[in-house]
Amino acid sequence: MEQDGGRERTAPPPYASTPPDRVPKQSRTSPSAPPAAGRVAPARTEPPGHPERPVRTGPNGGARRPEHAYSGPEPAVPRPVRRHSVRGQILDALRSALVSGDLVPGEVYSAPALGERYGVSATPVREAMQQLAREGAVEVVLNRGFRVAERSAVELAELAELRALIEVPVMLRLARTVPAESWAGLRPLAEATGAAAAAGDRAVYADRDRAFHRAVLSLAGNQQLVRVADDLHRRSQWPLVGAEAVRRADLVADAAEHTALLDALGAQDLAAVQSLVREHFRGGA
Repeated sequence: MEQDGGRERTAPPPYASTPPDRVPKQSRTSPSAPPAAGRVAPARTEPPGHPERPVRTGPNGGARRPEHAYSGPEPAVPRPVRRHSVRGQILDALRSALVSGDLVPGEVYSAPALGERYGVSATPVREAMQQLAREGAVEVVLNRGFRVAERSAVELAELAELRALIEVPVMLRLARTVPAESWAGLRPLAEATGAAAAAGDRAVYADRDRAFHRAVLSLAGNQQLVRVADDLHRRSQWPLVGAEAVRRADLVADAAEHTALLDALGAQDLAAVQSLVREHFRGGA
């Protein structure tokens, strides 16, 4: 004990070891450091009302988030794609209405009105009509709807000429190369057109007529040819301005030409093939 101005001052006890500021860094402890050897860390408790959360183990043995912890949005599950959309069904219905004359050339039809007719909203009708506009079947009328295109006999003749330029050479080549039994396999399609013609159903006949021609041309093995020819064929089926309704007898006569064409192809009668195809196209079938 030392005297300092009459007051006693107690000297600090000597250090038993290295002073704190000389302790090596690796031996210092912090609240987040693991407990030293020989010491037991206090047990971790959960707040009242919160049971201990299960911890799952990751692929490398590490802890993962609890099962009920938020880990972001769940990955989206892809929905199955419907093959036959409403738009596609409406497009088929409108095409049938064009062929049958239910949609009159020169008349304007609004998407909401047609949607009410077919029991759908205006959106799929508008989309289908826009597709028909790209094909030339209708015209867009601003703020009103769609006007059915008015076709003339001149346009029909031009389509017949184009179809002949494409299909006649192909069918002549097929007549020389395709065996007779292959033509016999197409007779059910020809009979289907005959049945539709006998029923007087113009829209069904148009579909089966195109199916027959697609089947014949597909034997050439050129899918681009089939697509182009089918598009021209579809355009040729739209009714003319002021034309009378197609009679059942005319449909039956056109359907009979399918059977005659198969006979000529199987017999390799090139002159008959050429004559039948050109006459068939001039009739608009």
